[in-house]
Amino acid sequence: MALAEVNVSELTFEQTKKLKHYLARLIELGGSDLHVKTGSTVRGRINGEIVSFSDEILSHQEGLVLAKELLRSRFPELVAQKNIDFTFKLNEEYRFRVNLFFQVDGVSGVFRTIPSVLPTFESLKLPSIVEKFCGITRGIVLVTGPTGSGKTTTLASMINYINQTRKKHIITIEDPVEYVYKDDQCIINQRAIGQDALNFSDSLRAALREDPDVILVGEMRDLETVETALHAAETGHLVLSTLHTVDAKETINRIIGMFPGSEQNRIKMSLSSVLQGVVSQRLVRTKKGGRMAAVEVLVKNARIEALILEGRDGEILDAIKEGKEAYKSQSFDQALLELYAQGHISFQEALLNASSSSDLKMKLEFYDAQLEQENTTREEFYAQERVDTDILRLKL
Repeated sequence: MALAEVNVSELTFEQTKKLKHYLARLIELGGSDLHVKTGSTVRGRINGEIVSFSDEILSHQEGLVLAKELLRSRFPELVAQKNIDFTFKLNEEYRFRVNLFFQVDGVSGVFRTIPSVLPTFESLKLPSIVEKFCGITRGIVLVTGPTGSGKTTTLASMINYINQTRKKHIITIEDPVEYVYKDDQCIINQRAIGQDALNFSDSLRAALREDPDVILVGEMRDLETVETALHAAETGHLVLSTLHTVDAKETINRIIGMFPGSEQNRIKMSLSSVLQGVVSQRLVRTKKGGRMAAVEVLVKNARIEALILEGRDGEILDAIKEGKEAYKSQSFDQALLELYAQGHISFQEALLNASSSSDLKMKLEFYDAQLEQENTTREEFYAQERVDTDILRLKL
């Protein structure tokens, strides 16, 4: 481990200067991630596509030096654990969530953009029901989706809204801390795993002794964290967290499946009682070249509670679809139809992201036929507030 020690006085920080140039370029192009890889060129993800930023190859030695410049006294952690998470501040407006790791050619790193301006429901175009989730006093609300689908940003908009509208104590447990909040109506304590806390499960147990109203858990990674989160929700707290699951049905199955068979009936009872909502996201390409979230929303009601308790997961999607008018829930395909009706996405993009492309294709074609029959534009049809009625008629 002595070989991993870093003498800061010997560092020139030339590699960091180059990195800042690439990060500034990423921001200029509206990118989401910068990829720095030993043995390759620096590249960025722009609107979902990987784009080269330079012809210069990062050498093995340069990769190690960059890691030392960024980590300084934490460099031995990278050597010992082979990967490390932290945040990097470019300026007052932009920070980055960073993961450095070893690969066969040396050190690589991925830098995820974190804007300093906190997101809002309006800027993210989230369904109105998400705002109602923020007013819940006890229970669990989960935001799910694949890596890079905007889960952290959605949670940030929820914390931001609660901070502006309720007088509560919020504790966030993150790995690492991404968005930074300033106390407004709420007291907000943010803890970073590794820096301020050992792990999610221990930190969550400790949070229950710290008089919280709202607890944000960056990710429910293990059984112990899930069990503690359920307990926190049962004892009168609002718990917000994420899972890497594709939709509400898989989210419920993943949680229950984490427990031994002998425990699953107990977990079904607990989950059916405390689960208030699941917000699942998929990023889709817009006609303007950007990306936005298509969102499936499960909202708790008596039918959903019974389906979880009785293990009838095959009926959950139908319950979501049929609850659109009464509970403001929606399936992915309902969300995609609405984005298409609003003119945000193309016919092909809707089908590419559909849960059932054949069914959605039929609905989209029927919708376009209605427009043609009534001799109106999509914008005029949507302005008449007839889209929701149309969706219900089509029984998506």
